[in-house]
Amino acid sequence: MNDLDKEKSIFERMQAGRPIRKDDRDYDAFQKAVSATIQRCVEMNATATDVDQVRNRLSAIIGRPIDESTTVFPPFYTNLGRFITLGKNIFINHACSFLDMGGITLEDDVQIGPRVNLTSENHPLDPNDRKTVIPGPIIIKRNAWIGAGATVLPGVTIGENAIVAAGAVVSRDVPPNTVVAGIPAKVVRTLS
Repeated sequence: MNDLDKEKSIFERMQAGRPIRKDDRDYDAFQKAVSATIQRCVEMNATATDVDQVRNRLSAIIGRPIDESTTVFPPFYTNLGRFITLGKNIFINHACSFLDMGGITLEDDVQIGPRVNLTSENHPLDPNDRKTVIPGPIIIKRNAWIGAGATVLPGVTIGENAIVAAGAVVSRDVPPNTVVAGIPAKVVRTLS
């Protein structure tokens, strides 16, 4: 850990994209936050009976109000919650998972299909360091659409108006006004 990081909390270091190891001095605080978020998600998914209740409970999980124009269908899963930012008029379908240690931002008018995985964290290739978490932000720009069962990996930006086809695995940035498909996802069409 460098001298600048010694002053920062584990959560500030996550937001800065710093690797997080199990021997980190603040790892217990991180584990407690994850446990609390998991419990809140379980409660939300089991007891929320309408979209307003889901929105209110998810607002508590992420720590800021979600605009009333946004709809989230449960079940919805996240491991931390506090690094999710949602714009206006967003739709998130059933059974989505947002692993947000690296940060996940959805701008206005984004549509997320069912069973989409947004994973803003990764691990080193070195087997001796594999339990380290490397955060990387995911940004989904205005009016993008992520199809059913797609996975977006850390450090990826999905451009404005872009479409990610169902089942795609997105490992690099998607240009605006394009359609990507496949594993790994590649541009298959440009939108006019």
